[in-house]
Amino acid sequence: MAIKLSIIILAGNEERIISNCLKSCNFADEIVLVAANSNDNTKKIAQSASRRIKIIETNDEYNKHFSKWRNLGLKNATGDWILYIDADEQITPKLKEEILIVINNSQHPYYVIPRANYFLGKRVKHGGTYPDYVKRLFDKNHFKGYSGILHEEPIITGTLGYLKNDLLHFTHRDLNSMLQKTMVWTQMESEALYKSNHPKIVPWRIVRMFFTKLWERLIKQQMYLDGTVGWVSSIFEAFDTFIIYAKLWELQQKTNEK
Repeated sequence: MAIKLSIIILAGNEERIISNCLKSCNFADEIVLVAANSNDNTKKIAQSASRRIKIIETNDEYNKHFSKWRNLGLKNATGDWILYIDADEQITPKLKEEILIVINNSQHPYYVIPRANYFLGKRVKHGGTYPDYVKRLFDKNHFKGYSGILHEEPIITGTLGYLKNDLLHFTHRDLNSMLQKTMVWTQMESEALYKSNHPKIVPWRIVRMFFTKLWERLIKQQMYLDGTVGWVSSIFEAFDTFIIYAKLWELQQKTNEK
């Protein structure tokens, strides 16, 4: 009996990039698109791109329900194997061939895939950006779904395998989208730290965290070798760290005022 592969794609308003993602997934037996809070032409483009696509719509708070969205896709997938892809990712021909070989001659119930990351249109290789392994390919018999809100993790049993070919990831496509994501993710990070009863924030801690993150990415992990985009990315990540701790300070201040 032929092994069936379902690819689950998470997408919001991704009308500019969804076509390339879908084209790279057209070898799957089934594509399940989870359209989360999507109100542009993403769904329309997806419908015209493949006859084998299922579109599942959901509406909830932006960027805070990744486990829910991944599990919703799983619930509607019928394949023997499940592969998760985000709208800003693409499967290369070599990765496609490797995936098909692996699922038909499986030695492990799940696999991680290395990602080749592109920041602001440029390939980056330093600062911890590669190989950037992600757990994405699962034997459905061993896979129960995802849990967690901020950093979701798969619920899976069995041994882990490693694929060799890269998944392309076109993240941080422009500064505007980076800023929008910053405001969402830093809020979630600061709330998580607040709930864990993080020590009181004082000025030196904010300054130390900012420069520690900058030094770690730019110098220790040599992201300066990626050129201008490496500098921009490192400074931006340090800025994210500053915002997280500034928001944590704000939450602590509000508590003290009560």
